[in-house]
Amino acid sequence: MSASSARKRARRTLLGTLLVYGLLVATHLGEFWPFSIYPMFSQGGNDWSRAVVRTVPDTLSPDWQTATEAEQLPGTGFPLTKHGIDPIDLSNYVSKTETWTPARTNGLRTMFGAEAEQHTFLVMRVNGAITQQDSVVVEYVPYALVRNDDVALNPSLPRPTDGTTTLP
Repeated sequence: MSASSARKRARRTLLGTLLVYGLLVATHLGEFWPFSIYPMFSQGGNDWSRAVVRTVPDTLSPDWQTATEAEQLPGTGFPLTKHGIDPIDLSNYVSKTETWTPARTNGLRTMFGAEAEQHTFLVMRVNGAITQQDSVVVEYVPYALVRNDDVALNPSLPRPTDGTTTLP
C-alpha cells in the first residue's frame, strides 16, 4: 500500500467519522450521548422542582404558606431513601399531578406505607430557578399533610370538578 493511498483512506475515514458525528449531533439538537444523560450538561439553567418531606408534630395545622428559606420549614427532614421511598418517584408524583383526585391523594399516602402510621409528614414541592442576576431562587410550597388516616391537601391545589373530594 502506498503512502498516498494510506493518506486518502485515512482522510476518508476521518471525514466519514466527522460526517456521522455531525449528523448525530444535528438531529439531537446539539446533545450527543455522553452529555445528554447528565442533567448538568443537558438541562443546565432550566427551572427545576423536587419534593421535600418533613416530619412534623401530629398537632400541626399548616398555614400552607410558601417559604423561601429552608430554616423556615417546620419539623425535621425525613430521609426518604433510608425508608425505602424513591425521592425521584415522589418528586415526579408531586410535580406531575395536575389534578389531585381522591385516587392520586390516596396514592401519595400509600407511598409512605407503614411510616405514615408512625409519623405525620408535610410534603412540599421545592421549585428552583435562576434569575437574571445569576442567583438561584428557591421556594418551598406545602402540598400535603400526610397522616395515618388521611391526607390534607393545600387548598390552592387543583381538585376534580365533578365534586369528588373524599378518598375511595
